Amino acid sequence: MPVMTEILQDHMPRDMVDARALPGVQPLDPTAWLRVDEAYAAQMAHRRRLIAIRRADVYWQDRTAADAAREVLSEALKHLPPLGFEVSGQMCHCPDGAVVDLAGDAPLVALGQILQEDICLMEKRGDAHVLTAAILCFPASWRLREKVGRPLIAIHDTVAEYDDAIARRVQRLFDGVQVGRPLWRYNRLWYDDPELFQPRSASEPRRIAPGQAEAAYQRAERQSLVRLPQTGAVVFSIHTYVVKRSAE
Repeated sequence: MPVMTEILQDHMPRDMVDARALPGVQPLDPTAWLRVDEAYAAQMAHRRRLIAIRRADVYWQDRTAADAAREVLSEALKHLPPLGFEVSGQMCHCPDGAVVDLAGDAPLVALGQILQEDICLMEKRGDAHVLTAAILCFPASWRLREKVGRPLIAIHDTVAEYDDAIARRVQRLFDGVQVGRPLWRYNRLWYDDPELFQPRSASEPRRIAPGQAEAAYQRAERQSLVRLPQTGAVVFSIHTYVVKRSAE
């Protein structure tokens, strides 16, 4: 059996406790789409290890997404100093003591070694937003290579609640995200193990169903939608929390 890595936050953030109806989107302070929490060092060690040994599973970029990838790195760097980072030239000094060469790899790979957030780039292709690039180290029961290059409705085709009406609302949200006016939402699901890297094919069932009483852990995603000012791409960022049931 694979070894499960237990990396936990102390508790769920207070603004992610009460359930909200889908899609549950709220306005977000434009300076607050990135976070550093008490699990930073442990999560980042896990992320960097995954990038090193499972790169093809956690990173993908379409050739058309190069400009958006460079832009999201540039935009993210602007928000790092208040969070405990120091950016000097092409080097980023992280709160855990790691130093990341910003020019040493692809922009999203660099971000994946700096941020707790996973980063997905959604770009308009025709009438729909399509997943054109991602660094996804902590998938919650989905597999990146099954979703790349697909529009929103196809990405969510395994989510029972994601019907045509929700799909239309979500597409309107992506169309309506404005520069400097990001949005956010969250989800919470029960899991029987705390491993953050849980890629799972659409054909494989998740081990614990949402709300099942026997689950020992609750996992939540804080998802932000940020419009990039130059390319117009939408950044879909995911900050993952895992807590033990007693820490709710």
